[in-house]
Amino acid sequence: MFRAAIAEGTGLGRQVEPILASGELVPDELTVALIRDRLSRDDASGGFVLDGFPRNLVQAEALDEMLAGIGRPLDAVLFFDLDDETATTRALGRASEEGRADDTPEVIVRRLTIYHEQTEPVVERYRAAGTLHTLAADRAVDDVFAEIEDALRQVGS
Repeated sequence: MFRAAIAEGTGLGRQVEPILASGELVPDELTVALIRDRLSRDDASGGFVLDGFPRNLVQAEALDEMLAGIGRPLDAVLFFDLDDETATTRALGRASEEGRADDTPEVIVRRLTIYHEQTEPVVERYRAAGTLHTLAADRAVDDVFAEIEDALRQVGS
């Protein structure tokens, strides 16, 4: 969603671009504004998936408040469990394949540090709430995808 806003050249996208390039997290207020805007579009009326959000407890609370305000409950949280070494290798591979300047080794180390400090508590929050579905993400794409489908079927029933 951040990269789409950048590509679209929106005001929010122009604010996000230098933040992503530095490896920092986009401020909560800007992230919530971008999500609220995106969820208001027609193509999100039947449902939505948020990738990489919320990344901290403040965002989780803001998300819950926003969704309650627009009457759209959070049905499931999918947690792709992956060790740091594999995550780094994959991010560097993606950077090489896609020519992404924001996936340097230094930025990846910074993102992982932020993840451990700020995002791991969010995982535990959703685990305690009963909405978390943990997926072993170190497996083949088809295997992980099958597990995602199973988790979403469970939510839908």
